[in-house]
Amino acid sequence: MENNSCIRQQADIEQIDRCKESVSELDESFDYLANGLSLVGNSVRLKILYLLFIEKRLCVCDLSDILGMNISAISQHLRKMKDRNLLETERDAQTIFYSLTAEYEKLLNPFFEILDKNKILETI
Repeated sequence: MENNSCIRQQADIEQIDRCKESVSELDESFDYLANGLSLVGNSVRLKILYLLFIEKRLCVCDLSDILGMNISAISQHLRKMKDRNLLETERDAQTIFYSLTAEYEKLLNPFFEILDKNKILETI
């Protein structure tokens, strides 16, 4: 903690050590959460994830029709999320269906439950 300037009179060493340990234990979880949330910061991707959460699986054409966007734009968003392991795919003949991975479905569930009840603004 050198080169830090602080005006406190006395440091709570137990608190600092406890917090360091807690952050260290959760390091992988922070990385996992940050990976998902960094992609969710885009409104279109958030809508796609929400739709997949509600419907469980959709193809690129479904998403294109629902969101009124071209297939190419939707595909780019899906590729980013698939590359970061937020989505998984399932092929049915010529059609590829997208769905949330089980891990990210659990992670995003509380956010989407609040959103689904249209209470997002009431919670902040």
